[in-house]
Amino acid sequence: MTGGGHGRPRRRTRTAGLVLLALLVLLVGGVGWLWLRLDGNISTFDADGLSKNRPGAGAAGSNVLVIGSDSRAGDNRRLGGGEGDVGRSDTAFLLHVHGDGRHAVAVSIPRDTLVDIPPCRLPDGNWTAERPHAMFNSAFTVGESPKGNPACTQNTVERLTGLRVDHTVVVDFAGFSAMTEAVGGVEVCSPTDVYEGDLNPNRDGRGQLLFRKGLQKVSGQRALDYVRVRHGIGDGSDIGRIQRQQAFLSAMVKKVRDRGLGPTTLLPLADAATKSLTVDPGLGSADRMLSFAMSLRDIDLHELKFVTLPWRYDGNRVAVVQPDADNLWAMLRADRTVDGKEAGKGAGKGGGAPSAAAAAARGAQVALVNGTDVDGLAARAAAMLKGHGVTVTGTSTASAQDEQITVVDFGPGEAAHARAVAELFPGAYVRGTADRGVTVTLGRDYAATATASPSTPAFPSPGTLSSGVGNGTRSADDDPCANLSYG
Repeated sequence: MTGGGHGRPRRRTRTAGLVLLALLVLLVGGVGWLWLRLDGNISTFDADGLSKNRPGAGAAGSNVLVIGSDSRAGDNRRLGGGEGDVGRSDTAFLLHVHGDGRHAVAVSIPRDTLVDIPPCRLPDGNWTAERPHAMFNSAFTVGESPKGNPACTQNTVERLTGLRVDHTVVVDFAGFSAMTEAVGGVEVCSPTDVYEGDLNPNRDGRGQLLFRKGLQKVSGQRALDYVRVRHGIGDGSDIGRIQRQQAFLSAMVKKVRDRGLGPTTLLPLADAATKSLTVDPGLGSADRMLSFAMSLRDIDLHELKFVTLPWRYDGNRVAVVQPDADNLWAMLRADRTVDGKEAGKGAGKGGGAPSAAAAAARGAQVALVNGTDVDGLAARAAAMLKGHGVTVTGTSTASAQDEQITVVDFGPGEAAHARAVAELFPGAYVRGTADRGVTVTLGRDYAATATASPSTPAFPSPGTLSSGVGNGTRSADDDPCANLSYG
């Protein structure tokens, strides 16, 4: 695992992330005229396209889907976006902010990953059929809109992960370029010289030198070229490019922090950022962004980690490695960090202190059903519930042992108990479909966390994937030149 400390003392930041870092400090400063200006900058997408069958809200933490669009529409045309005016997803990651407000992990999803794309809404209001074994980035193109289809990508991520996405943010090329200029450029490291022909392998000849080997500062078009180039650095794959993008985001967050959080730094960044964003309606105003940003204010840069979805090559595409990926998602549903530790407020099996809502489960009477083929799972859950003062009325095994997500069913008058019990099974669905009482049907998400030792991560350590491709973890506090072999 790539560490972020290197013997240095940990440094704290008031927040994390590119756009939200700026918005938090800027808006807290009370610049009223800019508040109105930012409100006018923000665009939202239609939430009618979100699935009607979404995962339940987790007991702790929040999830933000960040999508980079390479559409050539508008100002993006001069920056070299994709062909035509259809919005395409160039990169994507899911940011999980842990319940303690001090840890976060960004999980990159390779664009060529083969996934199941659920039904998605078209611009005319009709819905598509499900598309199994399709490329992940094709979800964003459903409907062929210039602004893409963020709702379809969100539906796909929720289907892939079993995590409920609380917010989705789309950043286009023009906005990314403007943000790097607003912060005065970002220092990056290139392991080798990179030429124009590496950025566009279809051109004749090598072309001019774009990036020299070693440390250098990039902004605007050069920053965009740096994070997009595939063929001149590393193995020429999108996976290598993801590692470089993760390093770039880390360096940019550090740059904003190092310059100080005053208006000179943050005013231009906030203006550039909000002009480039398309967000879900839940973030569609400056005050809503402020409220969300406030929840991130205590994240330590050393505790902002970047990882990549466990993967292997499948021909010229990327396949998800199991059970590694499901273990990762289960850990996030349980609000564990990527090193397998409790983040602080999670109430799951790992031993963290229960929240006030979970404490309200004391006195509830619950029937347990093992919906998996994992022996003894109901007994483990029963022991955990009894430790929280819950009475277990019985255990049984479901006829179909293929449940993926834990479900809490309740009958009349039991809604409060059901919600409290659900706190003990992070990520569980809660539904009022039972005739009476409370019944918990255990899924594989609980099996993954219940069988993992609190001191042992269920997520594989870097370099242990069966494909032989490491999945190193990067901290936002890492030195961009600490390892010149990335990407």
